[in-house]
Amino acid sequence: MRTKMADLDSPPKLGVQPPSEGVGGGRCSEISAELIRSLTELQELEAVYERLCGEEKVVERELDALLEQQNSIESKMVTLHRMGPNLQLIEGDAKQLAGMITFTCNLAENVSSKVRQLDLAKNRLYQAIQRADDILDLKFCMDGVQTALRNEDYEQAAAHIHRYLCLDKSVIELSRQGKEGSMIDANLKLLQEAEQRLKAIVAEKFAIATKEGDLPQVERFFKIFPLLGLHEEGLRKFSEYLCKQVASKAEENLLMVLGTDMSDRRAAVIFADTLTLLFEGIARIVETHQPIVETYYGPGRLYTLIKYLQVECDRQVEKVVDKFIKQRDYHQQFRHVQNNLMRNSTTEKIEPRELDPILTEVTLMNARSELYLRFLRKRISSDFEVGDSMASEEVKQEHQKCLDKLLNNCLLSCTMQELIGLYVTMEEYFMRETVNKAVALDTYEKGQLTSSMVDDVFYIVKKCIGRALSSSSIDCLCAMINLATTELESDFRDVLCNKLRMGFPATTFQDIQRGVTSAVNIMHSSLQQGKFDTKGIESTDEAKLSFLVTLNNVEVCSENISTLKKTLESDCTKLFSQGIGGEQAQAKFDSCLSDLAAVSNKFRDLLQEGLTELNSTAIKPQVQPWINSFFSVSHNIEEEEFNDYEANDPWVQQFILNLEQQMAEFKASLSPVIYDSLTGLMTSLVAVELEKVVLKSTFNRVTEILDYWGPNSGPLTWRLTPAEVRQVLALRIDFRSEDIKRLRL
Repeated sequence: MRTKMADLDSPPKLGVQPPSEGVGGGRCSEISAELIRSLTELQELEAVYERLCGEEKVVERELDALLEQQNSIESKMVTLHRMGPNLQLIEGDAKQLAGMITFTCNLAENVSSKVRQLDLAKNRLYQAIQRADDILDLKFCMDGVQTALRNEDYEQAAAHIHRYLCLDKSVIELSRQGKEGSMIDANLKLLQEAEQRLKAIVAEKFAIATKEGDLPQVERFFKIFPLLGLHEEGLRKFSEYLCKQVASKAEENLLMVLGTDMSDRRAAVIFADTLTLLFEGIARIVETHQPIVETYYGPGRLYTLIKYLQVECDRQVEKVVDKFIKQRDYHQQFRHVQNNLMRNSTTEKIEPRELDPILTEVTLMNARSELYLRFLRKRISSDFEVGDSMASEEVKQEHQKCLDKLLNNCLLSCTMQELIGLYVTMEEYFMRETVNKAVALDTYEKGQLTSSMVDDVFYIVKKCIGRALSSSSIDCLCAMINLATTELESDFRDVLCNKLRMGFPATTFQDIQRGVTSAVNIMHSSLQQGKFDTKGIESTDEAKLSFLVTLNNVEVCSENISTLKKTLESDCTKLFSQGIGGEQAQAKFDSCLSDLAAVSNKFRDLLQEGLTELNSTAIKPQVQPWINSFFSVSHNIEEEEFNDYEANDPWVQQFILNLEQQMAEFKASLSPVIYDSLTGLMTSLVAVELEKVVLKSTFNRVTEILDYWGPNSGPLTWRLTPAEVRQVLALRIDFRSEDIKRLRL
């Protein structure tokens, strides 16, 4: 019994699934008839009955829902019945459309086939016409070249040969296989013989023209070579002719140089002038014949012509430079200079003035060479650009490599680099020796703030750097800037530093009282013929003047270096705008200028050290006693004395007078910039020392403190802290320390 009740409570165990939700779910009773028949207990029957009643209600609801949809379904069925005829029409139209599409497709396929056949026929027709034209051209060329050769009209004969060479060889080969093959073979043989004959004639006539120096005939046959497919041979032969012209003119100029009188105005730069004439001659040749080469040989061929010309240029440059080295004793001078630059050298020194014209000529030679090479680069690059307009990037890069190799590795570039390498060493010697001489001959002239060596040294430095700049070589310029930087930073700065290290002699009170007039008179008494020898300082006044002049020298040196840097920046901007150097050269140059600017800062530091020394030696020992005299004046005064102090403070008036006399000694001998800096140092010194003295004194009136601290102090509150206020109040003799400490500050 319990088992049957459990079966009723668990529908899955009755062998049926739970009822599905919704309408028309195809549900059936969960309780089978066999189960009902097997029930005997009333309770079980009632349970089954209740469940069947529930299922009945669900079925009734589903039937009601289906009946509600009857009208909608019937209307849809009516609509479908009405659409039947239309669907049959659509089906017929679709079948008709499919047939039309199939027909059109077949028609298009047939038309396309016919078009292909027509296109093939057209191509064959064109080939036949081309073949016929080529056969006619072949016959025409054969007849024309024979006639032109008989009339010695070599240009026309070359034009016929060029036309023959441009014919399609495959078409000619097919024509030879036809019915007229024997005739075509005969024509080809005649044309080939005429081609070889014309090549021999052109080569012979060109050789005769070059031998006779007949330029019109040379150019005439030069234009024929490319028509015969002899581009390289034509350029080579024409280049040989031009090279002979260059060599002849160069030898003539060199002989003229060797016979030049040394008193001639251009004798000092005669070798540079010779190179200039050589470069100008080649440049004129390139300018004159570039249009011919481009017109008859095509773009991109100028490189070949210049390559041959550059070989001859290298030969002539080598001759000129060899003569220069021998006549100017260039290598001998270099070895002599090299020995002199070595420490502890006992070799007799060369007079720097002997090197001056040689160095100038070398830089001029290099400048002319750089200008010539830039000209070649510009011409070849523009020619390559036209020829490479449709070329691949690999071809363009290959052409650029060829150009760089030609100009960078030519003998001219290598020779100039060697000369400039020796020049830098000789220029270093020239600069060092002349700077040393300027320092040794340093003099001080009346009325000047600086001595002569400052202007002399910077004139020399500017001359050497300017000469390197005129060479148009960035490497040479950077080398000289570095050498000048080293010379100024080490040798010349050491000279000034040593003078400052001698210090400013201690000044007595009596010296100060003499004033500026006495100091100037003492200075003039040591002058010899209006000049002062700074090396022979024997008196205190001379030592003072030497120290002050050295300070002025240091300040002017710093300014001169800054000016030199700005000038070089401006000049080299123009140089870089002309295409000289590149990004690496620009970076190298900027680095050199940075080092030069650093030297200017080192001179400023040296100036500051000298001013500190002057302040400590000449000003502080004098100011200290004057400030200490503050103790000698009583500040515990009555009202009447206070009014007198306000009108004429005895200590302040005397202190100001002493300071004016003290600074007057330096105002006439120092530059305004240095004097202002010294005044600033003196002011700081007075403020510090005076504060110490004031804080050690006692007063009976210090109401002035309210101006620095208090409710009406304004922006000056920061000057005195509460601790400092207490310290100042403690100076009052009538204030007790306990009262001051209790103040709320």
